[in-house]
Amino acid sequence: MREPEIELLCSQLASYYVFPDTANEIAKVLRSRLDEGAYSDVDDDEEFAAKVTADLQSVNGDKHLRLLYSEAEVPETGQESAWDPVAYKREAELDAFGIRRIERLEGNIGLLELSLLHDADVATPAFIAAMNLLAHTDALIIDLRKNGGGDPNTVALICSYLFDEQVHLNDIYNRPDDTTQQYWTLPHVPGPKFGGTKPVYVLTSARTFSGAEELSYNLQQNERATLIGETTKGGAHPGDRYRVGPHLKSSIPNGRAINPISGTNWEGVGVVPHIQVPADEAFAVAYEKATAKAD
Repeated sequence: MREPEIELLCSQLASYYVFPDTANEIAKVLRSRLDEGAYSDVDDDEEFAAKVTADLQSVNGDKHLRLLYSEAEVPETGQESAWDPVAYKREAELDAFGIRRIERLEGNIGLLELSLLHDADVATPAFIAAMNLLAHTDALIIDLRKNGGGDPNTVALICSYLFDEQVHLNDIYNRPDDTTQQYWTLPHVPGPKFGGTKPVYVLTSARTFSGAEELSYNLQQNERATLIGETTKGGAHPGDRYRVGPHLKSSIPNGRAINPISGTNWEGVGVVPHIQVPADEAFAVAYEKATAKAD
């Protein structure tokens, strides 16, 4: 019997989803599917999560909107959010904060490969160290081809090393609070900057998502980087996670990005690179351009 989970999920949509009218439409789909018996024979939570996710995304294609299976038990904290800061901090540390590779390539070209943009609360020292190491290279390649997203504060921190003046990067509207938060580059950063004049190349793929798309989009809109690769996945609605069951939690977008230059975002369309090539060719194209600029 899956009715309790579906009803709880519909309640969470009504309370938190960034577009209330769309939340109602999505809830109608879930209840209709429940009535049809679409979930009645699904005992496996992982399979159930996959089926429900497909139905959640069927109305408007929001890729942030999901039902997630958790192998570890989702604790009952007494709070609405299923966020566990202690477990997350440990996870981020074991992931090296999403920093996969930092290297000075032949020709004094910097390379920064990032798989996640972990929360600034825990990841800031690591990203400061990374950006300081790359500050004196002649060009910088930021590889986001396998990056699933992360914290807009971490995006702002990275961008702070790539501009000479303070820049308004992004706004995020939050529905539950009915507030809009602005994100700017920081007025001061620890250590040397890469600066606002040397070439920056950002590598993208169809897997590049969420916060990684924001980083790409911010730099593109401010004409600070050349994007090379594939159009990104198209998710611009940040959110939170909520307990649905012992091994189930929802991912519900409660906000939307608003770029101060374009007035919009990359939701559903992705970020389109300046130079479109298959993702596995993007590094070679960027490195060739970087070394030519450096000569």
